[in-house]
Amino acid sequence: MSQPTFRLRDILPKGLYWRTLLIIVAPAALLQLIITLVFLDDHWQATSKRMSQGVAADVALIIQLYERDPSAESFAELQRMARRPLRLDIELQPNAPLDIPRCRANGSVLDRYLTRDLENQIGRDIWYDSTCPGTQVLIRVPTDNGVLQLRAFRDRVQARSGPLFVAWISGATIFLIVVSVIFIRNQVRPIEQLALAMEQFGRGEDAGHFRVRGAREVRGATHAFFDMRQRIRRHIEQRSQLLAGVSHDLRTPLTRLKLQFALMPPSPEIEDAKRDLAEMEQTLDEYLAFAKGLTDEAPEQVDLAKLAEEVVADTRRTGADVTIETEGDAAAAGRARGLKRCLANLIDNAAAHGDKVRVSVKGQESTILVVVEDNGPGIPEELYEEAFRPFSRLDETRSRNQKGVGLGLAIARDVARSHGGDISLSRSDLGGLKATLRLPRPA
Repeated sequence: MSQPTFRLRDILPKGLYWRTLLIIVAPAALLQLIITLVFLDDHWQATSKRMSQGVAADVALIIQLYERDPSAESFAELQRMARRPLRLDIELQPNAPLDIPRCRANGSVLDRYLTRDLENQIGRDIWYDSTCPGTQVLIRVPTDNGVLQLRAFRDRVQARSGPLFVAWISGATIFLIVVSVIFIRNQVRPIEQLALAMEQFGRGEDAGHFRVRGAREVRGATHAFFDMRQRIRRHIEQRSQLLAGVSHDLRTPLTRLKLQFALMPPSPEIEDAKRDLAEMEQTLDEYLAFAKGLTDEAPEQVDLAKLAEEVVADTRRTGADVTIETEGDAAAAGRARGLKRCLANLIDNAAAHGDKVRVSVKGQESTILVVVEDNGPGIPEELYEEAFRPFSRLDETRSRNQKGVGLGLAIARDVARSHGGDISLSRSDLGGLKATLRLPRPA
């Protein structure tokens, strides 16, 4: 069994906001880190080392002067000289141990510089502690008359610019991150707003106009979306007006023909003409329903499980064997009449070609699935897309289809796509056709 390969893109952020922030912040933070490390390694440690060498030389000089003349008068003068200008406080502790308890177990990494230099300068073991709080460090040196304890100010032993430099670098990095977050957020928000408006328009919702903001390219894309949306709306309105006129013009002569046939004496020829006229009227109704698409219906909160149960109940009254199963919450924003027509077309199509129909509705976190299966003859896989074409009649494979003009699946997919979803066909476990309706659930 092959081991899963590690890919960098699997751990990188997927969103534009976080990717842009990573592109800006990551190189800047890496550069700041490199500069800090170089400074600490080259400048701060080198400077601290030279300062430690200077303190070690002063301490060695004091030790030599004291051991040359260990009298009390000489020691008092030595204390005065050490305090000014060397800034060292010295104290003699007769019969005291060299090592005393430390304030903390571990000191600074720079302590080894002073310890090594003192041992080299004096030629004997020393005791050094920089872990105690305060502004001074403690140095203890053994002498013939006891332990000579010296206190030196920290700014003489260690360079204070290191922590300050790190603080400035950290502050600059945090400031850069904050500015980047604010700037990128202001640039990404218009893109997110445009994407949301596109998604709503794809579901048939009216997002309305919103303030155009962002970079020039984003503003251009937003204006282009507004123009495209207006053109599509204008095209839909023109199509609806044209079809309304066609409907009126065609229904008037059809109504006259129906009246004339009703007044004529019954005959086989008249009955055949009536059936042809009824088929023409049905064809006209289905064509108008497909072309109009129910776009004038306002979106609302719709429970697809409840709609599917209503359609199944209507189909059962025709004598069809239809079962339904529901799971989870299947409520989403949509057009109730359009979705009901979509479900009715799928279920009626399955009932027309199979003796048994199974419907399942499953509400997931981001998707609602409606699966309609039958035990009919089905259709070949290469004809799945052909079945969605308007006026497509697959009589060779679905020979039991004796009614309709081939618009059922076309209308169903048109409704699904107008809600941001789609319909796919596959082989059913019952042996026939399985139609799967997928509708997105807005976040």
